[in-house]
Amino acid sequence: MNHMEKARALRARTDVHFNCCQSVLAAFAEDMGLTEEQAYNLGANFGSGMRCGAVCGALTGALMVLGMTNYPPEQADALRKKFLADHGEINCAALLKKSHEAGIPRKEHCDGLVFEMVEALD
Repeated sequence: MNHMEKARALRARTDVHFNCCQSVLAAFAEDMGLTEEQAYNLGANFGSGMRCGAVCGALTGALMVLGMTNYPPEQADALRKKFLADHGEINCAALLKKSHEAGIPRKEHCDGLVFEMVEALD
């Protein structure tokens, strides 16, 4: 199963909720030398923008993956800047507000950001 297939499978589960950060991290767990359980635990408190509407969990997870796979800081900066340019925000609360105003359901919005970050990392 490739990274995107893993992320899609996690986001499709209805028996348990994986936050955005966990979904990105778990998709790349093997690449980072982690078990999926370690990836879930690592990302547990980074969903919903660090549980307080701060930086998007999908972006946070992607930045963690870059760090754990030894990419230079410049690539992390480029990813963050592209995210900001594409969405006009990096904070979860602001992103959710914009998607709500656009009539996009929360799950659809968050899934889209997770898949976007997984694709960017691939």
